[in-house]
Amino acid sequence: MTTQWDPSGYFYPIQISQFGLSHFSKNLTEKEPRVKIYEDGETNTRNWVPDKESKVERVFDAEKKSNVLKFETKGTNQARGPSLSLNVKGDYVLTFDLKVVNNVTITVSVETVERERPIHLHYASQSAPIQMKGSHITYNIGENQSWRTINRDLVADIRKGIALTKSKQNKKINIRKIIKIILHGNGYLDNFKISSSNHMENFYASADWLLRNQDMNGGWPIMVNRKLDEDLKVLPPGWYSAMAQGHAISVLTRAFTATHKRKYIEAALHATKLYTIPSTEGGVKARFLDTYNWYEEYPTTPSSFVLNGFIYSLIGLYDLKMTASQEEGRDASQLYNDGLRSLKAMLMMYDTGSGSIYDLRHMVLGKAPNLARWDYHATHCQQLMLLASIEKEPIFDVTSKRWMSYMKGKRAKHN
Repeated sequence: MTTQWDPSGYFYPIQISQFGLSHFSKNLTEKEPRVKIYEDGETNTRNWVPDKESKVERVFDAEKKSNVLKFETKGTNQARGPSLSLNVKGDYVLTFDLKVVNNVTITVSVETVERERPIHLHYASQSAPIQMKGSHITYNIGENQSWRTINRDLVADIRKGIALTKSKQNKKINIRKIIKIILHGNGYLDNFKISSSNHMENFYASADWLLRNQDMNGGWPIMVNRKLDEDLKVLPPGWYSAMAQGHAISVLTRAFTATHKRKYIEAALHATKLYTIPSTEGGVKARFLDTYNWYEEYPTTPSSFVLNGFIYSLIGLYDLKMTASQEEGRDASQLYNDGLRSLKAMLMMYDTGSGSIYDLRHMVLGKAPNLARWDYHATHCQQLMLLASIEKEPIFDVTSKRWMSYMKGKRAKHN
């Protein structure tokens, strides 16, 4: 859930995939997390205290083939329900299996360093996507009534909630300890644990979100208005992004490699469909000078030719062609080669002699160049370094080194 272009919040597939890829990488580089199970209905149980309007018991679940925690609460007050008092310090990643029966809210109360009063995080099956009122932050976790795993980073959830407020104070909140859990509504809980990190669970949460939300076109529509430039037409909700497609493919191919489950590679293969559909017809493919194929991060009219999003779309295709069988990956390989040809031909149009350019609106619209700020320029350098490592093309190696030198103050020669 992001509030980048809409304060009410929306699902942004680019950031969901970036979230998954980040956790996949961290799992490779960080040490094993600390994990403590607080409730599994069997060997690890806690004394959940019901109030007079609620009850809690352990029952056998046929699907899980084990005991789980069943809770029932009357009324609508989220502060009522079976509760568990805690004193957890240092570890703030929450994971639990949940089966919703009706109107469930899991409330986590924490003390913070910056505030005197506790902050209450509510994970609700029925609510607005994300909202904050006073010391209460609510996230919608959906009404799916099947067993599912919920993963939440409490620090990130608090900071994102506070970022919704207009106040510039205390947006960086530090948790002192978790003090209470409250179960509200009717549902079942299992495998409730708190850990220092949970990277692979978060990675699979990202991959499985992509599976659930891929549409018949193989894409993940972005449901928000986007205006890239005053002289470009507004993209209405439902537009596709080649960067989103590429990132998603990178997540799905890694999930397939880790699990060997066909559902992931099939979704990745389906995601290439939009690369073949012109942006004027609802896809992401543009043409430069009617010669070079370009996969648009923003399928604007006229085309904008954003550099970093295009390269990310190529990286996804590379991951797919290297992961799928030769027969299944044939289309991805062709799309990748077409894009690589375009990049080699067009890359110098993004070089200012002192930095790089974000897109080609200066050529399309006849206006001043949209210079890449330094963080985007650094991204361009890193992307070219990656391409140089896998393609051994001199243009990528030479250009990445020259562009990196711009960050140290070097400039192209003048006449």
